[in-house]
Amino acid sequence: MQANNDSLSFVSEDLPSDTYNADKWKILIVDDDIEVHNVTKMVLSEFVFEKKGVEIISAYSGVEAIDLMKLHTDTAIILLDVVMEEDDSGLRVVQHIRDILKNNMVRIILRTGQPGEAPEEKIIIEYDINDYKEKTELTVQKLYTTIISALRSYRDIMTIEHSKKGLEKIIEASANIFELQSMKEFAIGVLTQIVALLGINKNSLYCRTSGFAATKDSENGFYIVAATGDYNKYVDKNIKAIVQDEMLNLIETAYTEKRNVFSNDKFIVYFQSKNGVENLIYMSGINELSKLDIDLVEIFSVNVSIAFDNLYLNKEIIDTQKEIIFTLGEIVEARSKETGNHVRKVAEYCKVLALAYGLGESQAEILKLAAPMHDIGKLAVPDSILMKPGKLTTEEFEVIKTHTTVGYELLKNSQRDIMKAAVIIALQHHEKYDGTGYPSGLAGDKIHIYGRIAALADVFDALGSERVYKQAWPIEDILVYLKEQSGRHFDPELVDIFFDKLDEILAIKNSLDA
Repeated sequence: MQANNDSLSFVSEDLPSDTYNADKWKILIVDDDIEVHNVTKMVLSEFVFEKKGVEIISAYSGVEAIDLMKLHTDTAIILLDVVMEEDDSGLRVVQHIRDILKNNMVRIILRTGQPGEAPEEKIIIEYDINDYKEKTELTVQKLYTTIISALRSYRDIMTIEHSKKGLEKIIEASANIFELQSMKEFAIGVLTQIVALLGINKNSLYCRTSGFAATKDSENGFYIVAATGDYNKYVDKNIKAIVQDEMLNLIETAYTEKRNVFSNDKFIVYFQSKNGVENLIYMSGINELSKLDIDLVEIFSVNVSIAFDNLYLNKEIIDTQKEIIFTLGEIVEARSKETGNHVRKVAEYCKVLALAYGLGESQAEILKLAAPMHDIGKLAVPDSILMKPGKLTTEEFEVIKTHTTVGYELLKNSQRDIMKAAVIIALQHHEKYDGTGYPSGLAGDKIHIYGRIAALADVFDALGSERVYKQAWPIEDILVYLKEQSGRHFDPELVDIFFDKLDEILAIKNSLDA
């Protein structure tokens, strides 16, 4: 190749190329003539396109070129010689890159000093190259023109590819967050997916990213429901207590103008659910967002808003179920003259024991919600028996025992998870670990874990509560009784867990007894 300044020649060191360089375009020179490398580097030493210079990588054989392309998958242009160690080495490189490495993004410019060995028309038709140049025709100006044209093409292709990946990520992320049912899990999922979504662009680094999701309380303003990075410790806090003035101004702008706000390395996504609840997602510690990044966040925020609506609707349904269940439990409690928040305490004890036993958060919560229904069958027991102050006769006790099967019959047709759990608890909470309980005389693991947990929680609270037929037991006597009944009335593993969690259980008892 002829350079404009024949008197100027130098050998420059290759720039480090083992990591992605966001500030430079990578160009791979593949030629067995070292002078071609030197002159090309010299010509392009001050080349800039869209505020980015070039990073030159050199390969002196087809084999070396393939190895470097495996390492530098983000190479924008290859300036490729045809004849090197073999007459068709360059053509083999093209085939390997396109067919084996599946890299269709890199722009391949074939440069040959022996056009007779690789006729242009044949090569253009048979090989997936993007340009064909004879070395003798590549003046400095023509090389610049060729490089700029190729970089524009590469830039546009990568923009399309990033858009495609971004939309795919939105679909994947939306599917994931729609599956999350708890508000906290959902908010964490949204933060995680936004970081992943923006992370598709290699021009950005997000290792320092911090953020939070906040929802507006009608009385106290926005409070954090989930957070990442530096904001993890502020969950459940009001944002005004933790954010700086600059951030607060951005949040106020988003809230007042009801729109997303993007500013340098920060952005705020604002959305309002159909039921009027306002939410914010704040993210900081990122590089300046590109238009593509902003577009992807905008699209994703629409899906997030829909998901929030669904979550709030689901939450309303669950809250309604909770209210109905606790109301029914309290009706039974009041009718049988049981006082002291019995059903609420049993529910809380059950969740503590369930989590400590190893049940997941979801199962433990279902058990907590279902536990207040354990005595629902007592609605069918006559007042004369239910409220009798003295000892029951054998016949009266048989009637009392029917509350387990009556409760089962009342609830058995529901397909809701909470009600399914309530069916188990209503039927089995008087079974005993040694098989001497009722109604079925089940023993050991034949009793569902929900039934075993509810049995322990129910007896513990019942013994400590005053009833028409007895005084409340002292806590010391109750604890002795529980230990005595380990392996008999109660699952011994659960008894051990109970005593491990005794401080937490007593704290619940004291707070609800107050």
